[in-house]
This record gives sequence, structure tokens and C-alpha cells, in this order.
Amino acid sequence: MSRSTSDIFLEAAIEEAKRGLTEGGIPIGSVLVIDGQIVGRGHNNRVQKGSAILHAEMDALENAGRLSASDYRRSILYSTLSPCDMCSGTALLYRIPRIIIGENRTFQGPETYLRSRGVVVETLDDPECVKLMSDFIRLNPQLWNEDIGE
Repeated sequence: MSRSTSDIFLEAAIEEAKRGLTEGGIPIGSVLVIDGQIVGRGHNNRVQKGSAILHAEMDALENAGRLSASDYRRSILYSTLSPCDMCSGTALLYRIPRIIIGENRTFQGPETYLRSRGVVVETLDDPECVKLMSDFIRLNPQLWNEDIGE
């Protein structure tokens, strides 16, 4: 996959993150891609929907709907932020083979574990993703800590 293709899908995830922020939520976005097409989009909806589990990756997978095992095994999960244990576990459950992360400076999930289980994990260290989360964490530390279980 070329860097420009990766940029298109990361940009879609960033759009989702910004959407979540404008809704009063946490600015994390995700898209699920199969065969070069976005099949699910999502953003962190914990605040907006009063949910315990609707992180961006979970929302994107939910919005993709039921898929076959072979669909998941051809997919790529993009996220503006390194997936947490819950979202990583879901990716492992459905055997999503590749996860592309916008940034992992502000939070790093179990990337080493994902790799040990055969998932290709790529971090782009995108400055816009870093700024979205850094600004949010600085302004909303209590909400951020709630989101990551602190």
C-alpha cells in the first residue's frame, strides 16, 4: 500500500475524530477498510451515547455491521490513536491482520502484544493526530482518564 493510499484512510479517521470532538466527545476516529474501500467509520462515542465501550475502533466495527470471517481477514483497521486493550482484543478476535495508527505518543496500547500475535502494526506519527489528542488531554484530563480506565 502506498503512503498516499494510507493518507486517504487516515484522513477519513481524522475526520471522524474531529466529528467526535464537535459532538462534545473524545477526538479519536477509526475506519475499517476492505479491498481498498471504507466499510465502517466511527469515532469515540462514550460521552455522546453514555457508553462504556464505544471507543472509535468499536464504533467503526459496529457501523460496518456483520461481516464474514474472510472479510475481517482482508481488512485493515485505521485509528488516529493506538488501540487500547479492548479494541486490540476485538481486532484479535476477528483476526484483523493489519492496524495502522495515526499516533502513539499520547497513549500506547498493547502494540507489542498485537505484533506477537501476528498483527502488522504500523504507526504513522501523524502531527495532526498528536495535536488533537495533546490538546484534548490538556483541556480534559478527567474525561481522558475515564476513557482509558484511570
